[in-house]
Amino acid sequence: MTKIKRVAIVGGTHGNEFTGVYLIKKFEKDPALIQRPSFQTLTLLGNPRAFEERRRYIEKDLNRCFLKQDLQDTTLSSYEDTRAKNIQQLLVPKGNSQVDVIMDLHSTTTNMGLSIILQNKHPFLLNLGAYLSSVNPLVKVSCPASDKESSFLRSLCELGFVIEVGPVAQSVLSAEWFQKTEELVCTILNYLEASNQGTVPQSPSTVTVYLITSNVDYPRNERGEIQAMIHPRLQFRDYQPLHPGDPMFLTFDGQDIPYTGESTVYPIFINEAAYYEKGIAMSFTERQEILLSSNNLMEM
Repeated sequence: MTKIKRVAIVGGTHGNEFTGVYLIKKFEKDPALIQRPSFQTLTLLGNPRAFEERRRYIEKDLNRCFLKQDLQDTTLSSYEDTRAKNIQQLLVPKGNSQVDVIMDLHSTTTNMGLSIILQNKHPFLLNLGAYLSSVNPLVKVSCPASDKESSFLRSLCELGFVIEVGPVAQSVLSAEWFQKTEELVCTILNYLEASNQGTVPQSPSTVTVYLITSNVDYPRNERGEIQAMIHPRLQFRDYQPLHPGDPMFLTFDGQDIPYTGESTVYPIFINEAAYYEKGIAMSFTERQEILLSSNNLMEM
């Protein structure tokens, strides 16, 4: 594999997720924390105006503005569309040195703990995920089930991923998650350095990956009004199995609404505050063990 030459750490893609914002500020004040001998590390505040206004975004979600056709569409001129085009030019300029790895730092109001959301099932990323989850059992690895084009910032390079930590309230700093995120970032940078030096630490032969298959909305009436809440037995149970027949929602008059699927799923982003506007109550994942090797990957 080609050596890693440039790494970008992005924080504040959403302006009200303070963990990433203040880590970027810390790294910019003390660059030695994130510099490694064999590659350059860049920092970027994703949505500075939204951070100034303590909002997730100004006009539209910046982390949904990176589809290739949108980046090429000059008629899209909202603040976030323009910012996305600027970020593309900063990180992947045509004809110039591009970043090889993107770490996009996020926080969530859900019980996601320490989550790594990979852009794809690239062997390098899966081996990184296997290593991280082996040295810290709190780390969970997820990835889209399909290879369809992504609108997320992490999609700007092949080795892109999100660090998602929580629960953390919006526009709030949590010392615990700030420190855990910083530690995870440094562990990743050390792994990349070891990879360049040919001294990658030994990782497990398999990695558990939660493949994101679909999003589920809240029950609604014909006017689009929410008619039920996340069931108390499901709340805070991100990455835990949801079996057919298990309660999923609870109506306002106390009636259970069960999960009616035919197979067990593992919900994540359960009751995320920022997703109410998107019509997402949770995302379903399938738990999969992937066998790692130097030449190929085998699903178990």
